Amino acid sequence: MHTIACVVQPGFAPFEFGLACEAFGLDRTDDGIPMFDFRIVTPDPGVVASNIGFSINVENDLAFADEADLVVITPIPRDAWDAVDERVCEVVRRAVARGAWVLTVCSGSFVVAASGVLSGRRATTHWRYAETMSRMYPDIDVDPNVLYVQDGRIITSAGTAAGLDACLHLLRLELGAEMTNTIARRMVVPPQRDGGQAQFIAAPLPVSASMSLAPVTDWVLQNLTLDLSVDQLAARAHMSPRTFARRFKADYGTTPAAWLARQRIIHAQRLLERTDLGLDAVAFEAGFGSAAVLRQNFTRMLGLSPTAYRARFSCTTEEATSRDAAA
Repeated sequence: MHTIACVVQPGFAPFEFGLACEAFGLDRTDDGIPMFDFRIVTPDPGVVASNIGFSINVENDLAFADEADLVVITPIPRDAWDAVDERVCEVVRRAVARGAWVLTVCSGSFVVAASGVLSGRRATTHWRYAETMSRMYPDIDVDPNVLYVQDGRIITSAGTAAGLDACLHLLRLELGAEMTNTIARRMVVPPQRDGGQAQFIAAPLPVSASMSLAPVTDWVLQNLTLDLSVDQLAARAHMSPRTFARRFKADYGTTPAAWLARQRIIHAQRLLERTDLGLDAVAFEAGFGSAAVLRQNFTRMLGLSPTAYRARFSCTTEEATSRDAAA
């Protein structure tokens, strides 16, 4: 991924627009991060008004979007959802047809939905608008309970900050976990959040509740090599397994088993990038037990094998890739 077009239209939301600029538009070469050719485009170049009383001047029309590796669609006003600019819809269709990435932030998903490319696919948007999207586009499987959805090379994200989660997810796929962690550190945000929108629909959790399991999860991250069970974690939290599972889902938006599996994968990614350990050793350190189990889980979650991941993202030597290929 080298070229990125960020599409803005009249009534754009500044914060969501800024997320794309922050994630893809800054020069971070001093941290060893490749610099993207990032350009802001619009159907009618010139002054483009935001939804909060100020405007920006956009010099580029949509032509650049037709050669971009990634097209980012920022939100448009609600009263424009049923009258999306056909020129932007065409850009989205052509991007999908040529295999480029398409990423939406918040209600930008309505633009992509209007283009027709989400038909028969799974997608998400802000939880407040999920029912509207389902009603307008019944052929789209709208999931209101997640931060973002990747279906093929289309990524739709939920409200506001979830757009940053989606951007980091794509950066992780393109640059690897280590570089993405560096970007996240620069932005002072977690590189990967678990959970979904269900965590934010009701009133926020009290600090005491959201922090109550932190000692347990911190301990888990230091002991991934162990064969851990929900019963063991519940005992460390001084709860029954049923209460622990319910509290964990409320705090983290996912089950203890799913969270643990994700943490094991993240640790395996780091080891594959930063060390020359063989697959058996990586599997042990990440708690998978064997290279076969590591391969199965890694491929299921990330869509490529550990060996392919190392070949793409390794920060050490090519010897590690050769040894893994022979394993």
